[in-house]
Amino acid sequence: MSTRELLILTGMSGAGRSTVAHALEDLGWYVVDNLPPALLPQLATQTTSAQFQSVAVVVDVRGGKFFDELSASLAALRDEKVAFRLLFLDASDQILVARFESTRRPHPLQAQDRIVDGISRERSKLDELRSQADIVIDSSNLNVHQLEKRVAEIFSPGSLSAIRINVLSFGFKYGIPVDADLVLDARFIPNPHWVPELRPLTGLDEKVFSTVLDSDGVRKFVESYVSVVLQMIPGYLREGKRFVTIAIGCTGGKHRSVSIAREIARQLSDASSEFEISAHATHRDVGRE
Repeated sequence: MSTRELLILTGMSGAGRSTVAHALEDLGWYVVDNLPPALLPQLATQTTSAQFQSVAVVVDVRGGKFFDELSASLAALRDEKVAFRLLFLDASDQILVARFESTRRPHPLQAQDRIVDGISRERSKLDELRSQADIVIDSSNLNVHQLEKRVAEIFSPGSLSAIRINVLSFGFKYGIPVDADLVLDARFIPNPHWVPELRPLTGLDEKVFSTVLDSDGVRKFVESYVSVVLQMIPGYLREGKRFVTIAIGCTGGKHRSVSIAREIARQLSDASSEFEISAHATHRDVGRE
């Protein structure tokens, strides 16, 4: 019999695996670091006591040739009907280079080359694995405490009928969040940037918020979108997905996306549902301009 919850934690070196592992331990998870992937099926069937109900296994390229066995081990878990989730930690190449340079440590796959060469090799090795991930966390714009908070939001103990939704505003000119499950483009809404008295404000200000929401058809659109998300929640929960990131984008991530993210989070939190919905808005790019 397998554990109640098994999490495989992997991803890019420097993206925050140690921070996430420590955060999971603080939440009561039993964490096994740098386990040879071939031992995953054995671990899953042995940690069956109540004290090991939630087990996280850190697997990464430090395992050398053993890491190459991970895909086969995951397939074996699926064949044995062992339920698990795969968490992939990522960050931009620029951020990863800066982190390695700040710690003065070489990348595990760097050898005698540059840090960026090691990162490139690791991305190629992990590309297929990333595509299989149930959860992707992009730590590029997160400090240690923000990453710990994100982990707590996703993995805190809770009801199997509970779902946490992060409605994330962003600016397209700064890039689409790589960890988004759903992406909504708010650039069809008139831009408050072109209103002189609103330009220096953000969607956190009520003047901008009300202007965006009162634009023609916007309130009806938001209500329709929230209705679609609510219809998706039962399917997410059936698939074991209890944390969803909805990314709302506009040009700079300052006015429209912030306002829409706030309203979507509010409506989801207030929605009447048989499921427990916890929704909150976060704003990636406010203050960057």
